Amino acid sequence: MPAKRKKGQAAQSSPSQIAPYKEKKGEEYMNEEQEAHFREILNAWKRDLMEEVDRTVHHMQDEAANFPDPNDRASQESEFSLELRTRDRERKLIKKIDETIGKLDNHEYGFCEVCGVEIGIRRLEARPTATMCIDCKTLDEIREKQMG
Repeated sequence: MPAKRKKGQAAQSSPSQIAPYKEKKGEEYMNEEQEAHFREILNAWKRDLMEEVDRTVHHMQDEAANFPDPNDRASQESEFSLELRTRDRERKLIKKIDETIGKLDNHEYGFCEVCGVEIGIRRLEARPTATMCIDCKTLDEIREKQMG
């Protein structure tokens, strides 16, 4: 059963629960409605990541034990190390989400940083933090592959 909301409180949904944006014929690219849609996706994604960070902290506090057996201690340290690496990647992603929200605030969101063309609604739906159009990203990946 969904949690009750207080009056004026927005529904909090997961990014995967947000329906894809339906473009209207002739509408301007990155209008207020589109910006609001992607802001909702980015904020939901960030909220999910922050909740996961909280869960990890509580898990590590609850599960921390000083096992007398060196193998048990090593297993726990390995598990915690893996969790911390995952959280570090998520921390970097949260930073990127914040930067993307800043672009939304400045009405610079949705345009390729390299060539300036529209990135496209479908690409942004798939990767809301995308900074390059598909052509520039493809060329970037080819160059990266060639450089080793």
